[in-house]
Amino acid sequence: QVQLQGWGPGLLKASQTLSLTCAVYGDPITTDYSYWSWIRQPPGKGLEWMGLITYSDSTNYSPSLKSRISISRDTSKNQFTLRLSSVTPEDTAMYYCARDPNGWRSYDYWDQGTQVTVSS
Repeated sequence: QVQLQGWGPGLLKASQTLSLTCAVYGDPITTDYSYWSWIRQPPGKGLEWMGLITYSDSTNYSPSLKSRISISRDTSKNQFTLRLSSVTPEDTAMYYCARDPNGWRSYDYWDQGTQVTVSS
């Protein structure tokens, strides 16, 4: 059974850097052809894919966030981390980490979500 558990600060001020970590249980993040994504959902809006890190430590980011986002991993802890710099109130959202088993942006396991609120 695969489980993901994300965590991080829930309240930030504008211009700070958001850092969220996702721990994965039951599947090494180095498993061939596995992709580990961050997705967010602002209040009243749909899901927004933010970026991913692959089993081979490659990354791919949403063009709209590319200047502010980085995703890294710690294979010794089986965790991956999102950093989003220069946050604004528009970054207020529920943030999710998820497993994409084949790179098709189809997710089979999600964490419970972390609410992040950015104040001005």
